[in-house]
Amino acid sequence: MCGIVAFVDNEKPQQKEVQIQKMMNRIIHRGPDDSGMFVDEQAALGFRRLSFIDVKSGNQPIFNEDDSKAVIFNGEIYNFKPLREELIKAGHTFSTHADTEVILHGYEEWGEGVVKKLRGMFGFVIWNRETGEMFGARDHFGIKPLYYAKMNGTFFVGSEIKSFLDHPNFDKQLNKEALKPYMTFQYPATDETFFKGVYRLPEGHFFRYKNGEFSMEQYWDADFSPDKESFNQAVDKIEAAVDESVKAHSFADAGIKVGSFLSAGVDSSYLTAMMRPDNTFSIGFDSRYDETKQARELAEKLKLKNTDKKLTNEEAFNAFPTIQYYLDEPDSNPSVVPLYFLTKLAKDNGYKAMLSGEGADELFAGYTDYGFNTSSKPIRWVTDQMRKLPQPTRYKIGEWLKNHKNFHGRLHMYHAMAPAREDFVGQAYIFSPEEASDVLNKDFDCGPTIQEILAPYFDKIEPKDIDEVAKRQYVDLHQWMPGDILLKADKMSMANSLELRVPLLDKEVMNVASHTPTKYLFNYKGTKWAFRMAANRHLPEEWATRPKMGFPVPIREWLHEDKYYQEVRALFEEDFVKEFFDQDKILQLADDNYHQKIDGRRKLWTIYTFLVWYKLYFIDNYVPEYTKQADAEVMQ
Repeated sequence: MCGIVAFVDNEKPQQKEVQIQKMMNRIIHRGPDDSGMFVDEQAALGFRRLSFIDVKSGNQPIFNEDDSKAVIFNGEIYNFKPLREELIKAGHTFSTHADTEVILHGYEEWGEGVVKKLRGMFGFVIWNRETGEMFGARDHFGIKPLYYAKMNGTFFVGSEIKSFLDHPNFDKQLNKEALKPYMTFQYPATDETFFKGVYRLPEGHFFRYKNGEFSMEQYWDADFSPDKESFNQAVDKIEAAVDESVKAHSFADAGIKVGSFLSAGVDSSYLTAMMRPDNTFSIGFDSRYDETKQARELAEKLKLKNTDKKLTNEEAFNAFPTIQYYLDEPDSNPSVVPLYFLTKLAKDNGYKAMLSGEGADELFAGYTDYGFNTSSKPIRWVTDQMRKLPQPTRYKIGEWLKNHKNFHGRLHMYHAMAPAREDFVGQAYIFSPEEASDVLNKDFDCGPTIQEILAPYFDKIEPKDIDEVAKRQYVDLHQWMPGDILLKADKMSMANSLELRVPLLDKEVMNVASHTPTKYLFNYKGTKWAFRMAANRHLPEEWATRPKMGFPVPIREWLHEDKYYQEVRALFEEDFVKEFFDQDKILQLADDNYHQKIDGRRKLWTIYTFLVWYKLYFIDNYVPEYTKQADAEVMQ
């Protein structure tokens, strides 16, 4: 796991060396073990390394046999050994045992098709010195980030936006059109980031850059096509796929410790039971928002060691600005806070890599927002039977339910019958567009609408005659998961120089999930049911069937406590806030929530998050001390 950054322009190589070094210094946290760079007349490539495989000789950039091509890479390739053998048979000569070199020789052998051969998480860049072409790609799900920008004659690409900031040709401007969508989704919801002109490469895409021209292409997409199989066959396939993926994700060179996170939920518990690591880690708050007790209980039953920590409100709240700096863009998902401290806990205990359960809900239909809206099993059973109707019939019934007088179970039935695009936006919906317009100033009441953001996904999946649940999964795989879940997982782990591996987000596991009939995953018994039953073979019954909790975070308590309410209110009162918001309205929101006239915690937290982030990047121009020290050493 590492950090990469590169740029292409016409500056002299000596100047490029200074610039790329400063850019690498900004992302030291992603790779404190080592660094490497390469510059020529056209390009500069920078690399920060966190070592796992071929620790002695696997530093980057890595070159091919005649030094005509160089690669920098962030991630892990889990099938690199068989690919390496195949490439050696084809005549390629390897100088290292690192997975990175497989990408480079694979590109020589298969061209752009190399990305279809890779199994893993990755963001990489290959520079062709002979043709002046840059080629890069991001993994199938977007586990690893990759950003790009073209400004003032320079093309930038890298793991984190902050690495671009110190280049003289980078023009730091706020993207006004990002704020309103963020207010609804709670995370950066558009391909253009909060920095004007900086874009995230979409998951499952590769890019080319040559002679000032940029192009990109999608090489992979999820395809939900259920097989005809029995329930037990589906459970068997899930169990086998998870088992194999956990084994593939658990490797490292001798002496490097790999553990797992453990919460009260089924996802991390299942992975932990399959992996059986030397140590598991859990985090909670010193209040009723605490899952560490259940995690310790499960670890004891599995005869595993568990290390946990309870956060105080003060240490969690005070770390929030630091957390937003590492995220690059504002994300008001409260779980970023415990995730930051959880990864720090593992790192402080000598671990370099951890397995985590991200992806299970998207792949195996675990969210109640997919239409699990009643506690009545008879209503859920009847609805399951209605799902078997032809799509046109389902849609007609959905229209009738939409306009009919409310009755118990109507919403559950409606979500099963009506087109998913009618009301599904994903797993977060903070401000409605109307509510956002009410508090935003005119200049920032802009940007793409919810429909415009989600339409490309619905347009692609809607014609398929599959369950509406699968269509919601598809949208989440492209929007919620890369935009929120995986973004915070990568940024919070790398903030603590820790690699986070997600065995459930594996293309082989996805192949099984996409062919599992929805009726086995989402039915009257519960959500991700077949997945739970696979887990049930390895866990106590109460863990496999317990409802999803997520990371419980005491946002409500913080905003009702005078100390933190006053801190939030003080930020809302600052002069710069008037540029974005109707200051009186957001102050009233804070006051009404504090006095418990309303429950406005998520709205308040979303506004507060943006303002904390903006102040860091555009007012304070925050730079960590270790980056300043590294820059000073370069100048000496």
